[in-house]
Amino acid sequence: MMGNLSGGHIADFILVGFPTSPPLQLLLFVLFFAIYLLTLLENALIVSTIWLTPSLHRPMYFFLGHLSFLELWYINVTVPRLLGAFLTQDRRVSYVGCMTQLYFFIALACTECVLLAVMAYDRYLAICEPLRYPSLMPSSLAIRLAASSWGGGFFSSMMKLLFISRLSYCGPNIINHFFCDISPLLNLTCSDKEQAELVDFLLALVMILLPLLAVVSSYAAIIATILRIPTAQGRRKAFSTCASHLAVVVIYYSSTLFTYARPRAMYTFNHNKIISVLYTVIVPFLNPAIYCLRNKEVKDALRKLVLGRCHYPSDVPD
Repeated sequence: MMGNLSGGHIADFILVGFPTSPPLQLLLFVLFFAIYLLTLLENALIVSTIWLTPSLHRPMYFFLGHLSFLELWYINVTVPRLLGAFLTQDRRVSYVGCMTQLYFFIALACTECVLLAVMAYDRYLAICEPLRYPSLMPSSLAIRLAASSWGGGFFSSMMKLLFISRLSYCGPNIINHFFCDISPLLNLTCSDKEQAELVDFLLALVMILLPLLAVVSSYAAIIATILRIPTAQGRRKAFSTCASHLAVVVIYYSSTLFTYARPRAMYTFNHNKIISVLYTVIVPFLNPAIYCLRNKEVKDALRKLVLGRCHYPSDVPD
């Protein structure tokens, strides 16, 4: 299908999504819609709880609030369009709509990569430098690190989109994915894409691999410090403060790297769409549960917020 042409260029794209029988389409709609609503509710509750609870106004929870706020927008970039396709079977997206979706998806994905690295560095300071932690991670530095994560993510996305949007798309206009992503679009261009691929590669090194190296380095130091703690109880307590973040990092980076390690293959293999569901839908859904179920302070504050209690005890020290 060639699609509508405007000035010799494609005016819209067709997102293949998950083509199945009508009954299965309805089942997928119900499943994704339930996950979507729960994700919005979970992350909104975490953001509200951290914002309204003075005892949680510390760097660790400040970064967690930013992560939950990011997940609120992250899932809104891809899922609503997918839900509409399940119901109406209309898989068409305009060129402008596709580029807009691509921009926000890249921006939020890059921001999350950097933010997870910042959170790993915060845990490194808390565990490896506990006495100097308040001076090494003051609130002013936490604010600057969070702002740098957002600024770096959106700037990186703007640079990538600047080169991708300059390419010509003459047809076909069928994208074998459920949202507009870099690799499927590059496979559809009818102009020289080497420059766009080079920019995408270089920015991926900066926004994905460098944060990943920071995460690995931080946790290598954390694990070495934990192993030197003389008591088993002390080791468990120290590890519990970073176990949730480590679980999120492993899930997010493993699925992301698996998908983008060979970007040229992404367009041709349908299983990559399943992996994409993991980090665009499942991870935002699981993150609040992973953090809250292992953190008594957050659970106590959340219970106080939901039940409206004026004084709910919290016996977890700073």
